[in-house]
Amino acid sequence: MTSPAERFAAARQRNEEAKTPLSRFRARYPFDLDPFQLEACRALADGRGVLVAAPTGSGKTVVGEFAVFLARDSGRKAFYTTPIKALSNQKYADLAKMHGAENVGLLTGDTAINADAPVVVMTTEVLRNMLYADSAALEGLAYVVMDEVHYLADRFRGAVWEEVIIHLPDDVLLVSLSATVSNAEEFGAWLDTVRGNTEVVVSEDRPVPLWQHVMANRQLYDLFAEGQSTDGVNPELLQITRDANRRERQFQGAGGRRGGSTSARGSKSRGTYARGGRRPNSTPSRFEVINALDNAGLLPAITFIFSRAGCDAAVQQCLYSHVRLTTPEERTEIRHIVESRTADIPDEDLAVLGYYEWVEALSRGIAAHHAGLLPAFKEVVEELFTRGLVKAVFATETLALGINMPARSVVLEKLVKWNGETHADITPGEYTQLTGRAGRRGIDVEGHAVVLWQPGLDPEVVGGLASTRTFPLRSSFRPTYNMAVNLVGQVGRSRAREILETSFAQFQADRAVVGLAKQARKQEEALEGYANAMDCHLGDFREYAGLRRKIGERETALSRNASRDRRSEVIGSLEKLRKGDIIRVPGGRRPGWAVVLDPGVSGGDSLEGPRPSILTIERQVRRLSLMDVPTPVEATTRITVPKNFNGRDATARRDLASSVRNALGVFQHDADVVQQQRRPKKSRAQDEDEELNRLRRQLRTHPCHGCSEREDHARWAERYFRLKRETDALVRRIEGRTNTIARVFDRVCDLLTERGYLAGDKVTAAGEQLRRIYSESDLLVSECLRKGVWKDLDVPGLTAVVSAIVYESRRDEGGLSPRVPKGAPVVALDTMTRIWSVLDDEERAHRLDVTPEPDAGLAWAIHRWAAGQPLQAVLSDADLAAGDFVRWCKQVIDLLGQIAQASDDPALVKTARAAVDAVSRGVVAAGPPRA
Repeated sequence: MTSPAERFAAARQRNEEAKTPLSRFRARYPFDLDPFQLEACRALADGRGVLVAAPTGSGKTVVGEFAVFLARDSGRKAFYTTPIKALSNQKYADLAKMHGAENVGLLTGDTAINADAPVVVMTTEVLRNMLYADSAALEGLAYVVMDEVHYLADRFRGAVWEEVIIHLPDDVLLVSLSATVSNAEEFGAWLDTVRGNTEVVVSEDRPVPLWQHVMANRQLYDLFAEGQSTDGVNPELLQITRDANRRERQFQGAGGRRGGSTSARGSKSRGTYARGGRRPNSTPSRFEVINALDNAGLLPAITFIFSRAGCDAAVQQCLYSHVRLTTPEERTEIRHIVESRTADIPDEDLAVLGYYEWVEALSRGIAAHHAGLLPAFKEVVEELFTRGLVKAVFATETLALGINMPARSVVLEKLVKWNGETHADITPGEYTQLTGRAGRRGIDVEGHAVVLWQPGLDPEVVGGLASTRTFPLRSSFRPTYNMAVNLVGQVGRSRAREILETSFAQFQADRAVVGLAKQARKQEEALEGYANAMDCHLGDFREYAGLRRKIGERETALSRNASRDRRSEVIGSLEKLRKGDIIRVPGGRRPGWAVVLDPGVSGGDSLEGPRPSILTIERQVRRLSLMDVPTPVEATTRITVPKNFNGRDATARRDLASSVRNALGVFQHDADVVQQQRRPKKSRAQDEDEELNRLRRQLRTHPCHGCSEREDHARWAERYFRLKRETDALVRRIEGRTNTIARVFDRVCDLLTERGYLAGDKVTAAGEQLRRIYSESDLLVSECLRKGVWKDLDVPGLTAVVSAIVYESRRDEGGLSPRVPKGAPVVALDTMTRIWSVLDDEERAHRLDVTPEPDAGLAWAIHRWAAGQPLQAVLSDADLAAGDFVRWCKQVIDLLGQIAQASDDPALVKTARAAVDAVSRGVVAAGPPRA
């Protein structure tokens, strides 16, 4: 029992604590803060920077909001940075509600609202540019919040995060908010090195538990045997998916043919897929999934489909199926919000934007969300979903990147996505990022992640994705031309080199070197033991073993050369084939006689050669590869192949195979002679090679050749040389990782010096111009400015030509067919491409990342837009979604603004500014952020 004095002291302490900034901040929230939030906030209140790594939806942003609160409380500034404009817009709206619109600003490159406010939300690139320009806005800055800081792993934009972290003034406290990564402590150690006292706060607990499911046969099955436990996959689910996969294999084996197939019990099945060629119906359709989730009370839901077209198609399928998820009152509210948020879009553009179909889907509680959607439309979808008015969103993975759109359930249609180059399995990190949207804090008791059954789905693989927690953060930092001239201009080349060596990339490389060096030392000790074991009393066995290795390498090289010559002969023989030639296929799985249907020359390439299409004597049509032709082929005779021959027609195949047999019957003796002639003869290259014979003579006369323990010594020698190769490679890796960033910086500076941008520690006039260009193709832009490539262009022409620098065709869709406006734009684009070609050669010579080649795919569309053409006319001529067009227009506007800032040609500056105004109209200018 406490004494009155103790109770008085405790009450006094509580009163004192109630006056602290953290207590006043906590009082703003209807819920108490979680332990990890309190830990991070206390570190900030004590004057330490923090790194917070926690799952999606766990409330990391509360720590960032506390930093803003501290700045306001102390009368200083706070910057809140995000990786994408959509998230910046969202945080701007949130902070404006907390602190008043007059106290919060927004800077996103193409949007500037209340830039001098004490709290400014911005994209990370904007802050980087401020630091290099030594902007006056930095005065009084106390806190910088870097939301989604794990973006520094992004290979295209990640370097910007490290630049900001390195260059921020020392007295600015950094609040880094990251998704859960397995090397948070390593990242925190680097932050502590470059920023000073930094607290690392890691939380792996989700505030809302997440249940994992697989949906098959329109039913939900728990992924794990014990619900959330990751100890083992649900046996019932394993059996169900095995049965479903077996039915799918039966369907594939039946090929949709009539006649039935074997069922799971071994009897003849007369199911619909056997009789009519219908696929087993184990994978639910999109509207069936939504209905199932609705009936289970698991809406709202986000369904991730890794395709824009797939998202739009899913909405259409739900509309056609008459899915309706909203009440009459909700439909009225939806239409009111939509009309008010899109009021600034010109009426004549609504039809071409698909506005009316979009509104109809929204009114039913359904929407798509992807990069091809108009930004204003995306914002409406986000707002309606957050309000609970839209219940089902079909989205690409971009939705998972920071935007605050949590749901009760998340559905993954497939576990494979296009990564820009190929279809690849999603990683555990991507799976966690996507499913992390499930479970709304303060609303849902639990969240649900649902994977749809697809043919071949393995629940064990899904379980591995759901239970893996190893997502290391890897730096993508690399010096750029703009970075180089800015650093040299500020601190000189030598000091700039030292600064870059403090990057996270170099920090990680140096840490790795420690382990590599330890491994190299162990291997060097083992090499000494191997050398002792192969010691021979007759002579230097290392020298003798070296001769044996040289002989082996020479024999391999001669054999390889012979194979290459034989390959050339084979390709040459295939190139001589003509339609109707009868040949004998010498190898592969089905050797034998065949007739050439198509020489296949046009489909071949320089490495593989032609791939002729043939009909075998067994009536099979297939294409030959080099695996089928280990030796050259030659036509024995030839027949006429009918012009209308159809390889899918069994009768046509039978008749042509019969003609082949008849022809071979007449020329059988000649055919046998040809085959005897074409049989490969044993190569005598090795016997005739002087170098190989010389090495063999040396080997036979070496003292160790007569050692009775020669082969025992040889085994140790083989181990020695194998380990020596590994150790030498390890040493090269160590040398390659030491000062890697500084060496790249040196190569960048060397090229800039050759180009006249740097002169020792001085930045030239051209370099000063380059300092104001932040494009990915910064050096190309600067070269075009120096050479006056754009000086004679009008507004639409400049817009068209500049678009080629920022535009990049979508590889999975083939991009646009380049169409360039005639006259001056054609000349300018040709000149720009020639400049790029020279730069490309020089960058390769200096072993630098190459500047992207100009892509004129957007030129015609944006030329027409800048000339005042209506949106319908512009998009009807271009294979572009409205959202994509707006996004590219905003990037062109950003670069035009940089050109206006950097150019010393008054006429070009005037044209660039006019071009900004010409592009910033209609849907491009619509939808400003709302507080």
